[in-house]
Amino acid sequence: MRDFRQLKVWEKAHGLSLAIYKATATFPQQELFGLTSQLRRAAVSVPANIAEGCGRSGEPELARFLRIALGSASELEYHIILSTDLCYLNKSVSQQLFKQVTEVKRMLTSLIQMLTAEG
Repeated sequence: MRDFRQLKVWEKAHGLSLAIYKATATFPQQELFGLTSQLRRAAVSVPANIAEGCGRSGEPELARFLRIALGSASELEYHIILSTDLCYLNKSVSQQLFKQVTEVKRMLTSLIQMLTAEG
């Protein structure tokens, strides 16, 4: 069992979740149960799956949960695109979120590759 809080990718994913919550705070009220909720759930799913994988036994289980986290990060990326196209996010906020999600996806991919190469 690993301490997920010691993983840099978890730290970055947690920071991304906080940024998504901040960015969606200004979304229209009618989106509360729609796009706002989808963005927040996808964002929170990334660090949550990293944490859950760390609580499982063995590298293959951790790699499986990291893949789920990677899928959630890709979903989040799409929701950011949609939010930008709907003019709910301005370009500078959108670009910062894209930068963060891209970094998390790269880190997840590297960690998955490392774990599967060892296994």
